[in-house]
Amino acid sequence: MRQRLVVLLAVFALFGVVGAACGDAGRSPTAPTPVPSGSSAAPERPGPGDHRLTIDVGGVTRTYLLHAPPGYTGSTPLPLVIAMHVYPGTGAAMRDLTGFDARADRHTFLVAYPDGVDRGFNAMVCCGTADDVAFLKALTGHLVERWRADPDRVFLTGMSNGGDMSFRGAVEASGTFAAIGVVSGGYGGPRAEKVDYVPTSPVSVVTVVGTQDRYFPIFETGLANWQQRLRCTPAAAPAPGPRVRRTVARCADGSDVDVYVVPDMGHVWPGTGDGQFAVPDAPMNATDLVWEFFAAHPRRR
Repeated sequence: MRQRLVVLLAVFALFGVVGAACGDAGRSPTAPTPVPSGSSAAPERPGPGDHRLTIDVGGVTRTYLLHAPPGYTGSTPLPLVIAMHVYPGTGAAMRDLTGFDARADRHTFLVAYPDGVDRGFNAMVCCGTADDVAFLKALTGHLVERWRADPDRVFLTGMSNGGDMSFRGAVEASGTFAAIGVVSGGYGGPRAEKVDYVPTSPVSVVTVVGTQDRYFPIFETGLANWQQRLRCTPAAAPAPGPRVRRTVARCADGSDVDVYVVPDMGHVWPGTGDGQFAVPDAPMNATDLVWEFFAAHPRRR
């Protein structure tokens, strides 16, 4: 399998839209910033609206945005979506790209947008050396305890490098996440070459990939490997567009895999309207598809 071990920023297009590469495994990563001794932060006060927060993970200060829906009181456990950005990117850019805040307000869930160290996540093929699996587990634990996220309804989603990181989190933090939603990202690289590199607890997957994405062959191979290893049986299913191909599969561990293949789509997040990777007039809205899948897939025990 051709691997994305060294990836440069490149140009991709869907209906004339410009995209960028998933990551750059050959870059020189900047070391994570240690927490200054004696540093202090403003007290964290759970409540509705937008919050810029930090969490210490292994002596490293990690930053993230958190959005809580109107009327949030913390009295009732809510679903949590953790949305991860492309490389190079930020949590704020992922928020603007996906529009998850509006869905959170409409459907009453929490959404977090973490910042990768040096603008990237240490995912399947790149970027950097941060322990992002530990970060995701710590972030989830904190939001369950402090913000009353429902531990049975915690979900990972991301695009490109963030989508790759969703697959890594599904495998290496098995039991933490109920489902992942991956857009223009995949299950590839050296880790995925190991046949036992799969979750030990059920994690359902919904993914959207485009045939004009430079990495489509890798995404396609990765999905085939994932389904083979988990003994899933794909079958054709109704799709949101006349040329969109969709398959659904139930796997031996009880998880589901829902795959959307979009013709002529490049390295983008389809159906949303702000940012370099946005395609408002795409034949589907990835944010809606991901949330609808998450809402139907709480953690299986």
